[in-house]
Amino acid sequence: MKAMILAAGKGTRVRPLTYDLPKPMIPVLGKPVMAYLVEHLALHGVADIMVNVSYLHKKIQDYFEDGHRFGVNIGYSFEGDIVDGQVVPHAVGSAGGMRKIQDFSGFFDETTIVLCGDAIIDLDITRAVKEHKEKGALASLVTMQVPMDKVSGYGVVVTNNEGRIISFQEKPSQLEARSNWASTGIYIFEPEVLDLIPSGSEFDIGSDLFPLLVQKGLPFYAIQHPFNWIDIGVVTDYWLVMQQMMQGFFPSMPIPGTQVKPGVWVGLNVHIDWEHTQIEGPVYIGSGSRIDKNTRIVGPTWINSGCHIQRDSTVIRSILFDYTRIAQGYEIVERIVCGEYCVDRNGRMVHMDDDSCDIIWTDAREKVVYPQNYAYARL
Repeated sequence: MKAMILAAGKGTRVRPLTYDLPKPMIPVLGKPVMAYLVEHLALHGVADIMVNVSYLHKKIQDYFEDGHRFGVNIGYSFEGDIVDGQVVPHAVGSAGGMRKIQDFSGFFDETTIVLCGDAIIDLDITRAVKEHKEKGALASLVTMQVPMDKVSGYGVVVTNNEGRIISFQEKPSQLEARSNWASTGIYIFEPEVLDLIPSGSEFDIGSDLFPLLVQKGLPFYAIQHPFNWIDIGVVTDYWLVMQQMMQGFFPSMPIPGTQVKPGVWVGLNVHIDWEHTQIEGPVYIGSGSRIDKNTRIVGPTWINSGCHIQRDSTVIRSILFDYTRIAQGYEIVERIVCGEYCVDRNGRMVHMDDDSCDIIWTDAREKVVYPQNYAYARL
């Protein structure tokens, strides 16, 4: 069995997290989302993985390289062109990306599992592929029930009593939806499916390939196995997922670092004024971060590497990306700070130069001059 990870999209629905990161590289408990997928595929004996890339492609390739440290072989298919000496990304659709790979190398020569690179799963892949083969399916997709008021964010599947897919709706409204069984972005394909995808054109799995399979009456089945599916569809999902993970909702994904106090984990070379700081877990403080005196941190809070919380500041149930400095005396509550942007739990976004912003944050790599009597304790 082979695998393909779809990683060419721009992740527009999770901006600003994806202004500087491709969506598969968004960190969850300090590790890119796609890393969990690669590790899970390796666990089920998948050795060869193709990844289609486009937007900010080098950040994916530089991190995963050829896959050797994950125990797999990873190859890449770039979607785009060079225009006036500049690399210009241009994704060709999820199915179009598959066809591009097939035309180049014939990679899809056996049963292949295809996954979106922006979700974390614990699906029993081996069992799912076995069911796919037992049904004689040409294509299968793994589905999961979602609340009816959420169907507009998913591809919705309607099946008959045998689990055969008879219709497919791409992100219908709640009134139009004929089912609340959603596609999870996990597909199993036989090589013959690639023959249905036109070469050299944009073609999408959900909106183009799946309706074509239904129209032609081909053996196309839904798989309904119970499993955990952590989907970061929009930026508010990311805040909630991190809150749940830090509270232990997913025991198989422990908080990294060293637990130095109940509910408090730290990385290497962290500086904290323990005597004058109040920390209520669960809290993670990344390597190279500094927590000044008279600060208060309330969890679940994730502070990435190289951050700086200046004195008299408060951070409550928030996520700080790498190298975030919260200015002295400010309070940040239920927000994500990512580079030059800050997003609250409801998705409201502000830029650091926005006059309406009620907090001040900067890049922690910028030098700060301290008075002579300023002191902090080293962990």
